[in-house]
Amino acid sequence: MSLALFNDLTRKKEPFIPIKEGQVTFYSCGPTVYDYFHVGNSRPFIVFDVLRRWLEHEGYHVTFVQNFTDIDDKMIHRAHKEGITVQELAERFIAEYNKDANALGIRKPDVSPRATEHIPEIIHTIERIIENGHAYVSDGDVYFDIQSWPKYGTLCKQNLEDLEAGARVEPGEKKKDPLDFALWKAEKPGEPSWPSPWGNGRPGWHIECSAMSSKYLGDNIDIHSGGVDLMFPHHENEAAQSEAASGTDKPFVNYWLHNGFLLIDNEKMSKSLGNFLTARAAIEKYPPLALRFFMLSAHYRSPINFTTDALEQSAAGVSRLRNSRSDLNFAAKTRTGKNESFDLKKFQNELDELHTKFSEAMNDDFNTAAAMGILFDVVYLINTTLKENDILPDEFFTLSKNALGEYDSILGVIGPDDSESEHDEESAEIENLIQERTNARKTKDFARSDEIRNMLKARGIVLEDTPQGTKWKREL
Repeated sequence: MSLALFNDLTRKKEPFIPIKEGQVTFYSCGPTVYDYFHVGNSRPFIVFDVLRRWLEHEGYHVTFVQNFTDIDDKMIHRAHKEGITVQELAERFIAEYNKDANALGIRKPDVSPRATEHIPEIIHTIERIIENGHAYVSDGDVYFDIQSWPKYGTLCKQNLEDLEAGARVEPGEKKKDPLDFALWKAEKPGEPSWPSPWGNGRPGWHIECSAMSSKYLGDNIDIHSGGVDLMFPHHENEAAQSEAASGTDKPFVNYWLHNGFLLIDNEKMSKSLGNFLTARAAIEKYPPLALRFFMLSAHYRSPINFTTDALEQSAAGVSRLRNSRSDLNFAAKTRTGKNESFDLKKFQNELDELHTKFSEAMNDDFNTAAAMGILFDVVYLINTTLKENDILPDEFFTLSKNALGEYDSILGVIGPDDSESEHDEESAEIENLIQERTNARKTKDFARSDEIRNMLKARGIVLEDTPQGTKWKREL
């Protein structure tokens, strides 16, 4: 089964056919860096990280671009409030974004463009739109001319009359139509500004993504993703201005993908309701991988309800996965040998069947909820095999470790392997302390035994005594 994706442009599931064979151009909307990103923002960052991983797993060369919006009204207001520059605010929260994204297992984009570093590209894009007859200058502002673009509303599936019914002109705006949106905003006192053919000013929000995606991915890209709340007006405006700038019949994006809302206790998260929660606050209370696990436990297009119980269940799920790998690594050290009664071929066939089901789930509009269930089927198979056999051949451990490693390279919900080479020096120290503790217990020096256990616990190392010896793992 080849990959099929639900395309919000056509409102149907379609076979994925890239523009260039073997290559994927992928743009995903990034954060506005005026604060820590909230748990709702973390959902698209996580789920589209997984889609990127899956595309790469399937052999595509993916160019993944995710921007930083580092100039807009929220940035300016927060910087003024704190008495710092907009650039200083951006630097702070880009660093905080990277810290939280790394904790959540979100890989860095191939390109992370900042709007303020692409002002020439933004101005050039606006000039092309004006030249093609789809924008106008109004007292230093530049607006996109909605009436010149009959396709407006194609993505959000609304006609101009319905959209205009809910639109209004803000004080100070000089538009021809309430739906016309700013490409360039004239300079205001106390705001950052840049020179342009229309006077000093700054870019509108929507044009930033069009200019940056065009620079790094071209005028026609394979995939554009983001939260469903961005479909209108942000993505609708992006599509209109990008296609107006290119002056060709090619669509801006071939596949539009949007994740569903995150709900807090069955209500949409918002500051006005007082249920706003940053990802930083969530991962200070719960293991970061628990939040990632939670976001992947439902299909990306479905709403998902964020509750304390759900996070605790997700943390338990991550612990089960990590315990399985820890048990497997420990068994590989203590229970390896010949076992003529073990049917290795049967075990491999069962793994292969589960692998096929996993691929089918991921290729079906990257259904991570189903894929996660199959990962637990793999864990159950490995755990049952360990339980039913005292000794197992090397090949069993190799197959099992490779399977868990492959699934985790895609889903990223198990986390670093304590047995990996990067931990060798520390692992050797831990093993030596465990051996010292074992010797202390044999000589009934329980004070030293407890001291070592507590010392390791303070470092996030948990010990478990078994008939085969003491095994250890890092806490989440």
